[in-house]
This record gives sequence, structure tokens and C-alpha cells, in this order.
Amino acid sequence: MTPIIELHDVDVTEFLAVLDTCQGNVFLVTREGDHLNLKSKLCQLVGLTQLIEGGKIAQAYIVCENAEDETKLFRFNLFNDTGDAEVEK
Repeated sequence: MTPIIELHDVDVTEFLAVLDTCQGNVFLVTREGDHLNLKSKLCQLVGLTQLIEGGKIAQAYIVCENAEDETKLFRFNLFNDTGDAEVEK
């Protein structure tokens, strides 16, 4: 797996839209070391509900199997670039 991306103050709706465009597995790594596959809607629900504070992800670590997905999520995290993701407002 590729290096970890640390996310802070991420809009959940936009994050999930970008996540849906990822090709490979994307894992949320908890502070306890658990790895939740965010391509699974159930894992999204379980993992994100533990991290959400006030409608935004407070802090999370992401590991991607696909380098293109890592780039996509890095650009989203740094520039709030949703790319080709369809974000519902």
C-alpha cells in the first residue's frame, strides 16, 4: 500500500463523492490501528460516524492501494479539488 494521507476538516459529502470515483481500495486507519475499507458503504458509515465532529471529519488517516486514488485524495485534501466527482449540494 502507498503512504498515508492525513485528512483534516474535510467536508463529508464532498469526500464521499471523491471516494466514489476511486478505482482501488481506500482504507481509513483509526488511531487504534483498525483498517476500514471505505469502498464499502457499511465501513463508511461505521468509520466516519466515529470521526465526524460538527459535520466535518475531524482527523483521519487514509491509505490507498492505487496511486491515482492517492493523488486524487491528496488534491482534494490540499486544494478541495473534487475533480470529476458529482457532489450533491
